[in-house]
Amino acid sequence: MARDYYEILGVTRTADKSDIKKAFRQLAREYHPDVSKHADADARFKEINEAYEVLSDDDKRARYDRFGHAGVQGNGFGGGYAGGVTGFEEIFEEFFNGFSGTSRNSARRGPRPGRDIKVQVTITFEESVFGVEKEIEVDRQEMCSVCQGSGAEPGTTPVRCPTCKGSGEVRNVQQTFLGSMVRVTTCPQCQGRGEIIDSPCRNCSGQGRERKRAVLTVQIPAGVHEGLQIQVRGEGDAGDANAPKGNLYVVIDVQEHEFFKRRNNDIILDININVAQAALGDVLRVPTVDGEIDLSIPSGTQTGRVFRLRGRGMPRLRSDGSNSGRGDQLVYVQVAIPNHLTDQQRQLFEELGKTLGTDIHPQHENGRGFFERVMDFFAGEQQP
Repeated sequence: MARDYYEILGVTRTADKSDIKKAFRQLAREYHPDVSKHADADARFKEINEAYEVLSDDDKRARYDRFGHAGVQGNGFGGGYAGGVTGFEEIFEEFFNGFSGTSRNSARRGPRPGRDIKVQVTITFEESVFGVEKEIEVDRQEMCSVCQGSGAEPGTTPVRCPTCKGSGEVRNVQQTFLGSMVRVTTCPQCQGRGEIIDSPCRNCSGQGRERKRAVLTVQIPAGVHEGLQIQVRGEGDAGDANAPKGNLYVVIDVQEHEFFKRRNNDIILDININVAQAALGDVLRVPTVDGEIDLSIPSGTQTGRVFRLRGRGMPRLRSDGSNSGRGDQLVYVQVAIPNHLTDQQRQLFEELGKTLGTDIHPQHENGRGFFERVMDFFAGEQQP
């Protein structure tokens, strides 16, 4: 079992960012493999670095607090713990004045991967329930069709950078209180590519990439919600030659429905019934995302009554894109009082009113009124 990230850094779950950063600095200094004498320094340092990367990020920390390690594992839907530039690299450079063989600069040397891009896709409410396959157009950088990504004019080839000898980086050794430390920076002449292009490609001006429009088919799973980002790996901008492409993130925009609203995995529907239906009861045809069904309204139904249609709500979307059952549809009933009556209706109501009386019956102080019951329901203290 993976260790608790808070335990690894030695902080409480209420620790703020400054406390987490301070704890990380101390542990990084103690367990960095270049300076530590601990036998398990490599393993401990990786563990410390992973814990900091999650707890220093508000979104990742929130998912970790709610779901544990499963909430920050890479899943392709809305993010997740997927590595990247580590928190150690930033802080260790700052702490040791940038003298580290694993600095951020060294992470940038060599062929640069392509950038991630985002597109927004609008879907209907029903499509968010059942999923849909969408064709989208993406403007992105693709490999140059003339130089095939080399950046050099056809018939010529790049030459090795004389400054870095093709490594893409330059190193300077300096003495510090910890001993000899190597400062690694990106080569200023070739910008980390390790090559110099004497005759740039005329089509792409030596960039190795050109902008094109691509049409992609994206599968949107059932149960997606507004603002969810779906990751499509390798469909972003092209990188340098022999470098991986970036990723495409599809941001979901869900259109409002005429009748339905969503709350978590439940679908909300408000309906009006007349006083006769409320008093005598009735069987109504109510809409669901699966089609109309019969709903029995018992006699004596009051405004605010909630009927739960189990399994008629939104699919529960797992982190891997699969579903685990569905939520419910909640039907909220409002008893509609007519604004205008015919003479016959007025006469009938007058006769009914004589039989019901005119006495007022205040609620007891410890009773629960309609609005209190509604607030209790939304707070999760009362089930309809």
